[in-house]
Amino acid sequence: MKFQANRDVFSEAVSFAVKLLPQRTTLPILSGVLIHATDTGLVLSSFDYEVSAQTEIAADIEEPGTVLVSGRLLAEIASRLPNAPVRFSTDESRILVSCGSASFTLLSMPVEEYPSIPQVAEQTGLVPAEEFAAAVAQVAVAASRDDVTPVITGVQLEVTENSLGMVATDRYRVAVREIDWDGGSNERTETINALVPARTLQEVGKTFGHSGTISVAITSKDERELIAFTADKKTVTSLLIKGNFPPVRRLFPDTVENYAVVNTGELIEATRRVALVLEREAALRYTFSSDGLTLEAIGSEQAQASETIDAVLVGGDTVVSLKPQFLLDGLGAVRSEFVRISFTKTENPNKPGPVLITSQTSREQAGSDSYRYLLQPNLLLR
Repeated sequence: MKFQANRDVFSEAVSFAVKLLPQRTTLPILSGVLIHATDTGLVLSSFDYEVSAQTEIAADIEEPGTVLVSGRLLAEIASRLPNAPVRFSTDESRILVSCGSASFTLLSMPVEEYPSIPQVAEQTGLVPAEEFAAAVAQVAVAASRDDVTPVITGVQLEVTENSLGMVATDRYRVAVREIDWDGGSNERTETINALVPARTLQEVGKTFGHSGTISVAITSKDERELIAFTADKKTVTSLLIKGNFPPVRRLFPDTVENYAVVNTGELIEATRRVALVLEREAALRYTFSSDGLTLEAIGSEQAQASETIDAVLVGGDTVVSLKPQFLLDGLGAVRSEFVRISFTKTENPNKPGPVLITSQTSREQAGSDSYRYLLQPNLLLR
């Protein structure tokens, strides 16, 4: 095998191929990148039995062939090569990489032991890339990071005729968002659900966020349920998480009459300041009244902090205790100048229900997007 490629194009392709590989693997061969040179160009692939990445780039192919090489090492090398064409060739079990005056010799890995890259089935639909990336960033933050319960480490995708819903939860909060979905000629009468690992979905959002549109394919073959995302000659596939996602959408209220509107930036900064005196798992006390919003914290060794900011309150005075980081995650995802914080009720009048966070265009005008973030109050301070 022998080829020459543009340094920046080659480096970006290798970086994409290794991005989703696990840091540590029990099978060293799964840390490799498969490079396949054909008459039409280069195809770089990686696969760890759960997630695959594949990209195709142009190159000057002198001798076609296939080789497997350590992915992260090649990515490190490619990112530091001088500004010159990359020359790549093989000599038995050795791989020679040269660029300008720099040259490297690497050992190849046994190609015959590498698993077959999953094949992408027929497209299920298309989504606008920028909107998809924004929605993933908003929702995935609420997914659990605890692998003990795998089903809530994912983001539930819900495909209907013309919309794609996203839902995530870690039991303490729920985030949802809807975006446009183009199913093409695929007529759909029932919802398709796909539970995708949150980490994989976040990488897809970051990688394909400026690609115009993303093609999505959801398939089931040989008891393996897969989802594939394709754009700009790049494809990422992922096994779906098995199990039933909890029915958390029903937790959202139809209407809420008691709410406050606050400047998003002011609330973020005040929360960060007042939380400085808190111990790690402690909550902040938020008192909403006609005089505004007062934040209070009682920390260790009698350290205390409080601050009052402007707020427009509709309905009665309300006191809730919230974990600051969970609140900041929701506020950071709202992406509007103002935020509406709605107070739901429970059967116990002395126990507040979850707090609903939505966007607010101005003090008077509710936001037009579909993002909703439901946060369970921390009742320790009551």
